[in-house]
Amino acid sequence: MGFYFSSIRYGYLKIAFLLVLSCVLSSFFATPVDSSALKPKTEHGCSALKHFHDYESKCSYLKTIDRCASQGFIDYLSFLYCNFQRFPLLGQSLLFLWLLALFYVLGHTASEYFCSSLESLSKLLNLSPTVAGVTLLSLGNGAPDLFASLVSFMGESKGTYDVGLNTVVGGSSFVTCVVVGIISISLRSRRVRIERSAFIRDICFFCVAIGSLALILVYGKINFWGALGFCSLYAVYVAFVYLSWRFGGEGGEFDLESVHKRGSLSEPILQRDNLDHERIEDVVVNDHQQHYLKLVVWVMTLPIYLPRTLTIPVVSEAKWSKPTAVASVTLAPVLLSFLWNWKMSPTSVEAGIVYLTGCSVGIALGLTALATTKNSNPPKKWLLPWLAGGFVMSMTWSYISAQELVALLTSLGYIFGVSPSILGLTVLAWGNSIGDLITNVTMALHDGDEGAQVAVSGCYAGPIFNTLFALGISLVGCAWEVYPLSIVIKTDPRLLESLGFLVIGLVWSFLVLFSNRMRLGGVMGIGLLVIYFASLSIRIVQTVGDS
Repeated sequence: MGFYFSSIRYGYLKIAFLLVLSCVLSSFFATPVDSSALKPKTEHGCSALKHFHDYESKCSYLKTIDRCASQGFIDYLSFLYCNFQRFPLLGQSLLFLWLLALFYVLGHTASEYFCSSLESLSKLLNLSPTVAGVTLLSLGNGAPDLFASLVSFMGESKGTYDVGLNTVVGGSSFVTCVVVGIISISLRSRRVRIERSAFIRDICFFCVAIGSLALILVYGKINFWGALGFCSLYAVYVAFVYLSWRFGGEGGEFDLESVHKRGSLSEPILQRDNLDHERIEDVVVNDHQQHYLKLVVWVMTLPIYLPRTLTIPVVSEAKWSKPTAVASVTLAPVLLSFLWNWKMSPTSVEAGIVYLTGCSVGIALGLTALATTKNSNPPKKWLLPWLAGGFVMSMTWSYISAQELVALLTSLGYIFGVSPSILGLTVLAWGNSIGDLITNVTMALHDGDEGAQVAVSGCYAGPIFNTLFALGISLVGCAWEVYPLSIVIKTDPRLLESLGFLVIGLVWSFLVLFSNRMRLGGVMGIGLLVIYFASLSIRIVQTVGDS
């Protein structure tokens, strides 16, 4: 895949797109903040659930108070306590299955639709591989953490910001300790050498990001300009990477296409036809059973797959379908109008106008797509509106999934008496980072020394993006709503402890690599795993002690 700045006519388009991208992420789903303080969700009404010992009394009590996790579409506490009094284990099992489904939808939407739109946009805009790698590619890989952070800070309840903070810190610790540790142990016999300048650059910028976040937490508040400065540090990182590549020759052999191989590796198992054939042939006896099993899998995934297929425009050669494309551009405005009415709670007249507008725009777009596209291949002209539509709708579905995921985790915290912050540090962080584990380790093992270099660099570039950009955009959005006041963030000493262990892991990697002449080895990997599990164990013991 070749990326180059071939003509001036694309220059303004590139700059405009990258600027609009940042603005869209900060304002697309923003809702007004009703105070200058961001405080964890500690209402006495929801916390009082622990004083009731049976489902029926909890259900009766929930009917008298506001929802404890109001940003989701489903009231999970009422769903469990009011419908499964006789079968509590069944209700809890359904919630855990729905949790897995939400992780699947969030990850699959990011890899299948969001990353695909970003890749196509990078081709259309002729972005250089380095700029595309540290902007669009990082945005695609960090989409789950980004949307979880946006929901936690700017969701309807405004009380789950600690989930967002712990998710980003937990994900960063998991990737830089566990993933890098496993890569180091797996490659110990090959003695792969890591590029010194790139490693120093990433470690230094990541330490700056962690230090800046620690200062914000210790100070306890931040205004709009401080949040904007924190987020702007990522622009400094992008500029530094680009200048290093442009004038220093760093990463000259880097090819974005090699990185996008990870997209096929992170693709959900149920979507891989070849893998399905190999797995199914091992357990079935004849074609009839194989067909039956595929039908069952198709029926199970249809409720998850179909709504996104009918609302996210896709114009790739491999997945082009004119009926699906026409349906997606028709139904996408209808979905957006529904979400607008649901979030803003307008009057019946206003809601009717919004629905009428959405349906009218959808019908107009559908008729236009029907008249201007072919059955055989996707459109070759006016690609930017199609790609922009796919980008916006994949963002919408990612946000919906993250919103529901945070609401469910908050509800599970009340159900099992566990702090939502520890669930963000563990469950949500692991769910969002498991793709990095699989794809980075696979790339390091099978793509040679270059693959190992890209995988290790990605283990640091991703957390830098999540810390500076994902959290930064969330802070900017919240601070803007109360400008010129400051938002107040309650200091969590345990989160500072987690940041401390994260820094210890970075220092350990730095010292061991330099003492081993930048070669990955088992000592480095084992040390990183010990640091991570020590940090996690201390945090869990503290949480158990509180409960």
